[in-house]
Amino acid sequence: MTASSSPAPKPTPRPARHASGGTSSRAEPPTTPITTSAAATAARAATSQPAAAASGQQPPAVSSNGRHAAEPSVGKLVSDASTHLSTLIRGEIELAKLELRSTVKNAGTGIGLFAGAAVVLVFSLIFAFLTLAEGIAALGLDRWLAFLIVFVLQLLIVGLFVWIGIKKVKKVKAPRRTIKSTRDTVDYLKKSRG
Repeated sequence: MTASSSPAPKPTPRPARHASGGTSSRAEPPTTPITTSAAATAARAATSQPAAAASGQQPPAVSSNGRHAAEPSVGKLVSDASTHLSTLIRGEIELAKLELRSTVKNAGTGIGLFAGAAVVLVFSLIFAFLTLAEGIAALGLDRWLAFLIVFVLQLLIVGLFVWIGIKKVKKVKAPRRTIKSTRDTVDYLKKSRG
């Protein structure tokens, strides 16, 4: 510490509270209101001037509008904002990747389990159709005729599924609104650049 700089004042200790909730007989010092930023800046400048003078440094210059000459320019602020925005966007993209990775993993596991269930169902249907054929044979028809009836029933079910599938596939259309919106965005960006 240099001889020209003065030590910072120590805060006044608060009186101890008694068990009854009251304070001791000493009166508390009045609290000061919070200063505004301009007053705080002036106070800091006043306290830093003796230290700056002792070290040979000049205090920061204050322009006519009250700003320090060391404040960043508008270009620097825009550059910083751009940098922070790109950092924020990169962070959001990384967060989305992590969330999607977890979601895709869960979806993949679920789809795998559904596929396994479908395979077991297909093999179970074989036994169901065998049981149906044996049941028809037990009603008094020849066994070959019972199995032929079950086979024709299976062909009818396959034909019904194919017919419904074809109708559904014909209803599939391109996402027109999305395509139009994307084209409009590209056109707007081309116009704004050129």
